[in-house]
Amino acid sequence: MLRVIDILPQLELAEIDYVQTLIANMSDEDARRFAGVYSIRRKDSSTMLLLALLGFLWIGGIHRFVLGQVGMGVLYLLTGGLCYIGTIIDLVNIKQMTAVYNMQVAHEVALMMK
Repeated sequence: MLRVIDILPQLELAEIDYVQTLIANMSDEDARRFAGVYSIRRKDSSTMLLLALLGFLWIGGIHRFVLGQVGMGVLYLLTGGLCYIGTIIDLVNIKQMTAVYNMQVAHEVALMMK
């Protein structure tokens, strides 16, 4: 049985346990296919932090669009990141927001593998 860290070394701590439970019942081949698809679709929290900072300095809500939250992205875009307060809150919570998005993506990819 493969360990998740062997096939997806770029994962963050919040993702490792969840992804390990998803690949626990997969064959090694399926786990490697899962890793290939998941690594393409997942978002890196450092990149998301940079996008949130870019939104703070220039156009608010870019990080929300990338995370698939189009409605909030439009709201941030039109209100200047809710007058920068929403963007500041997102800067503090960006790791958690990215982890939630990545766990949803991992779940979707695991369902595709069945």
